[in-house]
Amino acid sequence: MDERGRALNAAHRAATAFLATLDERPVWSRASLDDMLATFGGPLPQEGVEASAVVEQLANDAGPGLVGIPGGRFFGFVIGGTLPAALAADWLVSAWDQNSGSAMLTPATVALERVAGKWMLELLGLPETASVGFVTGGQLANFTCLAAARHAVLSRAGWDLADRGMRGSPPMRFVVGADRHGTIDRAARFLGIGRAEITVVDTDDQGRVDPAALERSLEHGEGPLIVCLQAGEVHTGAFDDLAALIPIAHRNGGWAHVDGAFGLWAAASPALAHLTSGAAAADSWATDAHKTLNVPYDCGMAIVRDPADSIAAFRTGGDYLVYTGLDPWDVTPELSRRARGVPAWAAVRSLGSSGVAALIDRMHANALAMAEGLAAIDGVEIVNDVVFTQVMFRLATDEATRALGAAVLSEGTAVVTGAEWRGRAVLRCAMSSWATTPQDIERTLAALRSLVAA
Repeated sequence: MDERGRALNAAHRAATAFLATLDERPVWSRASLDDMLATFGGPLPQEGVEASAVVEQLANDAGPGLVGIPGGRFFGFVIGGTLPAALAADWLVSAWDQNSGSAMLTPATVALERVAGKWMLELLGLPETASVGFVTGGQLANFTCLAAARHAVLSRAGWDLADRGMRGSPPMRFVVGADRHGTIDRAARFLGIGRAEITVVDTDDQGRVDPAALERSLEHGEGPLIVCLQAGEVHTGAFDDLAALIPIAHRNGGWAHVDGAFGLWAAASPALAHLTSGAAAADSWATDAHKTLNVPYDCGMAIVRDPADSIAAFRTGGDYLVYTGLDPWDVTPELSRRARGVPAWAAVRSLGSSGVAALIDRMHANALAMAEGLAAIDGVEIVNDVVFTQVMFRLATDEATRALGAAVLSEGTAVVTGAEWRGRAVLRCAMSSWATTPQDIERTLAALRSLVAA
């Protein structure tokens, strides 16, 4: 066996050993960043060691600093687990080592991504002719869509962004809801749109944009317009009324973008698809397959209704590059890139559309069960309407809520993460993993009952 084979065997043993510990290990890490720096740091090595020894060192020493994200009781942020087929496919992607920006260079992986994109459009109920760019996550999906949007709305106003740049361009109207995700503002900053140029529209108690407020905010404006809407507010899980809001944006000549990092997947469930009613009328959509579809990091998707808008924003130059009509580098900011869409293909191929729907329905059922169990604990208040996968709760005071959050992480049974909602401290529980079982819910509730009582 050569060095590569020994290293891969060592990695396989270490990976399966780690996964086998998930049911019993503390879900939150037991080591700090400083601990891990001390473990892996030191002077620059002067001599190398055999590859399998490197892998074994990684596996042996990283353990205390690892978080049980792939297990069934990680409910922090909105982070999914990894389906078996997607995990194994991701190992193949690394072994194949295909630079997947060009269909001419790597036809197998580009074909897999293209098929995955078509399947995603069908699952999400979006136009079958839209472009799908596989990017790193929700942040880059929003950025990629909004870059295409900026180019398109300026072009409609007679301004050639590629030729003339932003200096002197028509003032842009960038309209968002008060409870948009921070990646929207960050993407705007990357695109040269400052905080003073953002119009913020009022939202209701669940974080949904008020259609009447959007109408008022647009009625006296003019010029290039982008309206950012949301499918799945990160705290409450609430969905904007896309069927009402997207036509308002279009009547005012605007581009409608939907940030659906985790919530857009509701469309794949017949029981929950009503939450995304009207979404297909938008001009672009951002989502993240790592969240609800449960593929490995990283796998965001930037979806744009008209591929010509993606090409106009991203097509590159270079006399040595060969184009095939619509290459991955035509719809994302990257040239060199790993085939991150292949695990998404594997996930859908392993589940089928019925399995994807069942996965999403199970996450929703887990959220309802968690909310019901939490509400039965004396002193716990459920803050949101549990319409999808998010459960937000708190105790009587901010101090008690924050103390409970710290105690949960220290105790180790599960992970929930803190935030603020309407000026109050809250704890957020996101049901995002295929691995979560009813037993995981009950173990978590038992731990919370004990911690609240204490």
